[in-house]
Amino acid sequence: MLTEPPTARPRTGRTGRTGGAREPFFDHAKLLAMVLVVCGHFWEPLARAPGHRVLHAGYLLVYAFHMPVFVFVSGWFSRSFTARPDQLDRLLSGVLAPYLLWTTLLGAYTAWLDGGRFALDPLTPVWVTWFLLSLFLWRLSAPLWHRLRAPLATAVAVSLLAGALPLTPQLAIGRTLQLLPFFVAGLVLDRRRVLALRGHRWLRAAAAPVFGAAALAAYWLVPRLDAAWFYRSASAAGLHAGYPRWLLVSLGINLAGALLGAVFLALVPVRARSERWAALGAAGTAALLVHPFLQEALVHGGWYEGGFLPSAAGQLTLTAAAAGLTLLLCSRPVAGPLRPLLAPRLRLLLREQPQPPAAPPVRPTMIPELPSGPGRRTGG
Repeated sequence: MLTEPPTARPRTGRTGRTGGAREPFFDHAKLLAMVLVVCGHFWEPLARAPGHRVLHAGYLLVYAFHMPVFVFVSGWFSRSFTARPDQLDRLLSGVLAPYLLWTTLLGAYTAWLDGGRFALDPLTPVWVTWFLLSLFLWRLSAPLWHRLRAPLATAVAVSLLAGALPLTPQLAIGRTLQLLPFFVAGLVLDRRRVLALRGHRWLRAAAAPVFGAAALAAYWLVPRLDAAWFYRSASAAGLHAGYPRWLLVSLGINLAGALLGAVFLALVPVRARSERWAALGAAGTAALLVHPFLQEALVHGGWYEGGFLPSAAGQLTLTAAAAGLTLLLCSRPVAGPLRPLLAPRLRLLLREQPQPPAAPPVRPTMIPELPSGPGRRTGG
């Protein structure tokens, strides 16, 4: 569960708002970001191979901002989290339980494809499952960030200090710390300012030059900067760089991610059949967790090693297929049957929540009617 159960369909009123604080706009953004996630993963085997500089540049461009947007939206949907018992139950069944289940399934599947032996390590995510573990930790910390005087500045400081730490794959601690500012931004930034991004005229006007300049910068960076910098998972030592260089490069990548993310959100459609697209966005867990099985099958089947896919037409076909696969996996016929695996019920493990005591019945008070006499006004 990225934000809601995968088959939940937000109900939208005339104002474009759902019940409570939920905004269909952010489900639209989540859906588009998920399309970029899936496309990026299907591009990766080609992008990181020699001779595909344009695709590699597109890969770096997408990785600069797609996860910051995704994490920002997750922070937005965590604003109401106060660690109530019902919220903790949903966190366990919708985030932690799927993490453990899909880490096991994906780890066993990749070990089978590799012909190796699978060794379960619950503390170490397998590929995309890092996001569920990080989301679990971020959301648990949400009440703490609300208590700080300067939560965003503190989160930025934590993320920059992460580069000096000996980060390991356990608990996805690298990404959890380095992407933390985007979660906290979605969590605490002024609601009106965040919603002002919807269809922002000036940001939309700046989209072409901003993304154009970013694409040129990404093309220039291809032979000069490893894509691992954009994953935001390694410290300075892990990237074989000094801490000052790590600090400057990471700060630049995150600032670029924030700018591109803001422009991306301004470009998200706000009037396009809200209920249908918001429902697809709310079901993004299915696409996140299922598509790696298909991508790994293509890799181990040798589809990327020659023939059609490495060609320009093959890359375009692969991109269109990845986008279509995302929409298919988010659709109700696919995400619905997967719900027991995406948000399993944990009734046997969780305590039943005590019902609040019923309020005593209120007896009506009889107020005698005052007689109206001469000189007393009875009307307005």
